[in-house]
Amino acid sequence: MKLGFVSNTFPELSLSDVLSFAAHENFSTVEVMCWPVGKADRKYAGVTHLDVNGFTKTMAEETRSLCEDHGVTISALGYYPNILDPKPEVSRAAVTHFKKVIKAASILGQETVTGFIGRNWTQTVDENWPRFLKVWKPILQYAADQGVRIAIENCPMLFTRDEWPGGKNLMTTPAIWRRAFHDLDMPNIGLNYDPSHFILQGMDPISPLEEFKDRLFHVHAKDMQINQTVLNEVGRFDFPARWHLPRVPGYGDINWAAFMAELTRVGYDGPVCIEMEDDTFGKTFEGRMKAIKVGRNVLAPYFG
Repeated sequence: MKLGFVSNTFPELSLSDVLSFAAHENFSTVEVMCWPVGKADRKYAGVTHLDVNGFTKTMAEETRSLCEDHGVTISALGYYPNILDPKPEVSRAAVTHFKKVIKAASILGQETVTGFIGRNWTQTVDENWPRFLKVWKPILQYAADQGVRIAIENCPMLFTRDEWPGGKNLMTTPAIWRRAFHDLDMPNIGLNYDPSHFILQGMDPISPLEEFKDRLFHVHAKDMQINQTVLNEVGRFDFPARWHLPRVPGYGDINWAAFMAELTRVGYDGPVCIEMEDDTFGKTFEGRMKAIKVGRNVLAPYFG
């Protein structure tokens, strides 16, 4: 396994500076964000460390050389829009750019692209299902033709009133994964497994690893702290932002020794990238840098 972090931690840095920081702090890989250049539409989005618009072989060679110079690999190219947004123009734009990320990954020789399935949050899972299959089968076939696999993160994207009641990402639970993998019947769709989202949903983050070990393409390392006092007052049907707090590994409710032990036992040997959404360290560059180092110190012993 390789320990890394998600590049959107440092939106103010260039890719070269991100890789330099990774090398200096003994990280061996980075998940590189590839959003369209422009203003972000939500928190943690809109970061462009690799511009895939018009990506060429020359650009790929330059990127590979940069990685080699720093001794740091790219774990995946990441882009996390709502591809199933109910507004057709939003969905079309997301699909178009997602395919550009896939194409860039192919040119770069990078096998994994990370993202969300998306969802119409005003509809049930069953109501979303026909459109989900119609939209995603061509995307997956395009990726397969490019030799690229897609790792879907299990974040519910249900934190604000705008995302209520269904959330903006469909593939959030083992029951839905099982159904999706069966109905899509494509070997190049898997998981960007984030255990923190199981804590948010009141689920065990460890037990699914055995069943889905062949679909583990990428792993996010983020912790989750549940404020039980507030939860006792408002319940899980209230907005999750009221009663949960994303944390760096080691500062929340996940048993990282048990999680990493099971990840190792099932044979996972891919990247584990710290996703920094812990505002308790502050929103400054220095605070985010400190948080990443703390997460590294917690996880590093599990990487020998």
